[in-house]
Amino acid sequence: MKILDTSLLVTDEQLSALSPNETYWVYNGLDCCITEEIRGKLDSLLDDVTRPLYEHTIRMQAPILAMMMRGIKVNETHRKVALSEAGIEKQRLLDILQRLMTEGLGLEGPFNPGSPKQVKWFFYDYLGLKVIKARNTQGFYTPSTGREALEKLSQYFIAQPFVHLILAIRDQNKMMGFLKTPTDPDGRIRCSLNLAGTNTGRLSSSFSDFGTGTNLQNVDSNLRYMFVADPGMVFVNIDLEQADSRNVGALCWDQFYESYGEKFAGSYLDACESGDLHTTVCRMGWRNLDWPDDRKFWRAIADGNAYRTYSYRDMAKKLGHGTNYLGQPATMSQHTKIPTAQIVDFQSNYFGAFPVIPEWHTKTINTLQSTGQLTHLFGRRKSFFGRLDDQNVINAAIAYCPQGMTGEEINHGMLRLWQHPLMDLLIQVHDSILFQVPVNQVNELVPLALELLEAPITLKGDRRFMVPLEAETGYNWGKPKFDKDGRITSNPLGLMKWKGEETRKPPRPTRKKLITLREALDK
Repeated sequence: MKILDTSLLVTDEQLSALSPNETYWVYNGLDCCITEEIRGKLDSLLDDVTRPLYEHTIRMQAPILAMMMRGIKVNETHRKVALSEAGIEKQRLLDILQRLMTEGLGLEGPFNPGSPKQVKWFFYDYLGLKVIKARNTQGFYTPSTGREALEKLSQYFIAQPFVHLILAIRDQNKMMGFLKTPTDPDGRIRCSLNLAGTNTGRLSSSFSDFGTGTNLQNVDSNLRYMFVADPGMVFVNIDLEQADSRNVGALCWDQFYESYGEKFAGSYLDACESGDLHTTVCRMGWRNLDWPDDRKFWRAIADGNAYRTYSYRDMAKKLGHGTNYLGQPATMSQHTKIPTAQIVDFQSNYFGAFPVIPEWHTKTINTLQSTGQLTHLFGRRKSFFGRLDDQNVINAAIAYCPQGMTGEEINHGMLRLWQHPLMDLLIQVHDSILFQVPVNQVNELVPLALELLEAPITLKGDRRFMVPLEAETGYNWGKPKFDKDGRITSNPLGLMKWKGEETRKPPRPTRKKLITLREALDK
């Protein structure tokens, strides 16, 4: 190979004289040299705030690479069963949709819900509904058939059954697409975890760098049971409990403790730390219900009293998060299917109980528009560009600090877990981390993992703050299903709350039939 000085500019004439293999090495050499030159210049721009964050980000590369290389083992039997069930459900939905079209509306011929052209014709031409437009890839606004557009169309009574069926069919298609994701030769599915893929410091996920795998952070909860622990290992999943809400409470306390006092600053944080926040909000938001005084019954009532597809606790969780992040009643109604008037009433009660929340909104917006920057309680600073009065920028700024704190909490803990030789990291999903440990050491390692993931900080007034952790253990990534009496009906080996001792036995290893050398050669 010819020796070229890659620190100098390589001319087109020089490159044209090289073989493809030589060109490959030259480009790689130039990439390394230029990257190092850029790193040196950027390093000089780091200050006391950004340098520790930069160094932490560099350290995070090791556990992220370990998870990307490790992947998660797939039970092929479970996958085939799930794919078959998804196909049957899709066909059932297609049959219902076709009957509605032919018998209900008198339309002849097959209707393809996967055809944007046919969907546009049906809703906008045949039914004559108001056209919902969205920006396409070329930047032009055109009639849309996306999920958001169809959900808006569902406000029309005539469109509701068709919208629900089409979206359900799309969900089945998405599920089947995931189930058809090929495994790597070792029977595992991998993904690429992107350290700089979000504005908040959280990890994002996509297919692997080799073009295989899929987004493992976005696996449907009903399909997680197909991912199983390696032989002799057991899954441990540790979750930050109500992390975003608690972080909002910590921010409110830290900003208003000195100015307004403990009672005002702690109105929301106290609610977070006094028990399950969402059931507390249930009792506050729906005062007409017969809530018992005994706190241990709140959650049961909230989960048992369903409103459409949501329990009261589900509603409190969705509406609470939405309100914290400046959600408008009309928008929240579209996504939750809860009437706008009910959301307005909820927010009135919510701000009345937690007056610190709207004050936090106001102060955050003022800081954003005066400095163009926000810094959360773990020290990560972010600059915002563009119009600082734009609602999208404001919404992103409101979400940045609590979500960024969640990212810091889980990332720092993940780095500590990775340094332990018996904790095999698999995937991080926003505010939770999944790893596996030897079966015979799970009861010793889970308490240690919980300790390693703790991220306490001291707020103003010497108040100690830490998001609590919950550990689950199981032999697959799914969760068991229970009947109304609390008996397990399916997936008994799924993740269940760890209560100090893992007693379930691991699944029996599959015994392979022994075959002769001749039989193997014939195959």
